[in-house]
Amino acid sequence: MSLRLTAFRCLLFLPVIVVLTVHTASVRANYVETAEGKAFINDLVSSHAFDRETLEQWLATATQQPSILEAISRPAEKRLTWYEYRNIFIKPSRINSGRAFLREYADTFARAEQAFGVSRYIVAAIIGVETQYGQYAGRYRVIDALSTLAFDYPPRSRFFRKQLSEYFLMVREQDLDPTVLMGSYAGAMGYGQFIPSSYRHYAVDFDDDGHADIIENPVDAIGSVANYFARHGWQSGAPIAEQIDSAGLDPGLYTEGLKPTLTLGDYRNAGIEPKADLDDTSPARLIKLEAERGHQDWLTYPNFYVITRYNHSHLYAMAVLELSRALAEEGAAVGGQS
Repeated sequence: MSLRLTAFRCLLFLPVIVVLTVHTASVRANYVETAEGKAFINDLVSSHAFDRETLEQWLATATQQPSILEAISRPAEKRLTWYEYRNIFIKPSRINSGRAFLREYADTFARAEQAFGVSRYIVAAIIGVETQYGQYAGRYRVIDALSTLAFDYPPRSRFFRKQLSEYFLMVREQDLDPTVLMGSYAGAMGYGQFIPSSYRHYAVDFDDDGHADIIENPVDAIGSVANYFARHGWQSGAPIAEQIDSAGLDPGLYTEGLKPTLTLGDYRNAGIEPKADLDDTSPARLIKLEAERGHQDWLTYPNFYVITRYNHSHLYAMAVLELSRALAEEGAAVGGQS
């Protein structure tokens, strides 16, 4: 079923990574009449040659969603411990569905591995964490989500106005109706939950039908997620992370921020003996995760950092890693690299 100028089916569930919120009434915001809305339209008309009347018609349909403002203020990645977060994703049902997804699209995953050098299990795990393999792709209209955050969420209004601009550019390029597409509370879409800028920059037409459709086409979605990882520096066959015994280590070895600021040599000099076949100059980062009993220490490598480029959270990256490993246990049945 094509999305081009047709109504997109309504999805009944939030993506599992979305924070559950108390539902409050939506409000027709009439952003077209606000000073910010007028400036936004003026900019798109002048910089991208949009038809003003068309933009006004689109934006006039946007409805403010207070539940979106609640959700973005309390993301799961910031309020849950690792074992609570892990329990959302590492379940038999999600693993079994992922193995079935890998079998169904085995040829596509093989092509993606060859074309982009990214493990099929990582790609499948991303789609599994984001939408449970396309089952729960979002329950908000994208135009509502992006408009609410662009005009009613000051902490990140600049970012989301940019995404709203990218969204309108995207639907023009893809010949889609912007008033019907559904997604997450942050305006992410499709199997892999790409925000509009990612859709425009990383979505690929992997089945050569003339359209890069990551919303309804799993073949394009698989290729697009693999392309995203390749473009962000994924190293084929390189290690991702390993659990270590770090008893008695200097607390200063646990660095702030997601990007590694120390090297594997620094950790070796501190007494850690990693199994990773990387030289001392390789970036690395030690993280501590709160388990159900006690804690776990993991030494993470550049490929782990690439996963955090998809979602800026080490909890998210660990969930993807663990799910990918669970999916790979059936590797003999589907082939490919782990």
